[in-house]
Amino acid sequence: MLEQASAGDKQAADQLLPLVYSQLRAAAQKCMQAERPDHTLSATALVHEAYLRLVGPRQVPWQNQAHFYSAAAVAIRRILLDYARGYGRQKRGGSGKKAVLSVANLAQLASAENPEGILALEEAVCRLEDENPEAGKIVRLRFYAGLTVDQTAAAMDLPARTVDRRWSFARAWLHQELSR
Repeated sequence: MLEQASAGDKQAADQLLPLVYSQLRAAAQKCMQAERPDHTLSATALVHEAYLRLVGPRQVPWQNQAHFYSAAAVAIRRILLDYARGYGRQKRGGSGKKAVLSVANLAQLASAENPEGILALEEAVCRLEDENPEAGKIVRLRFYAGLTVDQTAAAMDLPARTVDRRWSFARAWLHQELSR
C-alpha cells in the first residue's frame, strides 16, 4: 500500500491514512505536549501537514515501513522547525538570542514559550548525527516520529536492547551538549 500511495494512487493513500494516522497523531501529540496552551499549531494540524508531505507522487517510492516512518519524523521535524523559526523571528517579537537550556526531558525543548529550544535541539541532533549517525536516527525516530524502543528497533532492524543503549547514550550526549 505504501508503494501504491507513493506512486500517486489516491485510493491507496486514502486507505493508508487510517493505518498510520494513530501512530503519527501520537507522535505529533507527544511533540506538542510541551507547547504552551494557546499554541496556534495543534497536533492534528501537525499530523495532517506531515501526512500531506508524505503521500502523493514521489520520485523515490517508499521501500518499507521504516522508510515511511523515518520520512514522517523528518516531515514533523521540518514543520516544527519552520514554525519555531517563524515564531522566533525578531520582527515577530522573538528575542533573537540563543537559548540557554537545561534538559531534563527532550519534549520540554519544544516549548513554544522558548522557540529557540527546538532550534537548539535540532542543531544538537545534527551534531550527534555527525558523530554517531545511528544514534541521531534513533533520536529522530523516538522524538519526532514518536516510536517506542521496540518500534524503533523494528524500523532500524536492530535488537531492542541495542536501540535502548544507544537511546540512553543519545539522551546523555544531548543533555551534555545542550547544557553548555
